[in-house]
Amino acid sequence: MATSEGAPIFLKAVDVSDEIKNKQYITDKMVDVIKEVGEENVVQIITDNAPVCKAVGMIIEGLFPKLFWTPCVVHTLNLALKNICATKNVEGNGVVYGECSWIIKFIDDVSFIRNFIMNHSMS
Repeated sequence: MATSEGAPIFLKAVDVSDEIKNKQYITDKMVDVIKEVGEENVVQIITDNAPVCKAVGMIIEGLFPKLFWTPCVVHTLNLALKNICATKNVEGNGVVYGECSWIIKFIDDVSFIRNFIMNHSMS
């Protein structure tokens, strides 16, 4: 995906289901897209927070000093909320868990809907 002054646009998709998604493979794919779009047209790349994606971000920043890697804020918040809601028995977390336990049900519902859509070809 790319975003500009107008609106987000879909650039391309790559089927990587049979590939080992290590940092070199993902870096190569990112570099291909950066070159395709033109380095001068790219300011930032955003990925999830997986260690491999963080490594890719650091490599991209090294290869293209004017580009910035940023972890996805939504993914960061998702991880934080799961961490807060995951354990009610951790010392001092009982009150927080009580206040935030509704999030667990919400996450379960959203995951069910996402899985339903992803597992049906007519989505």
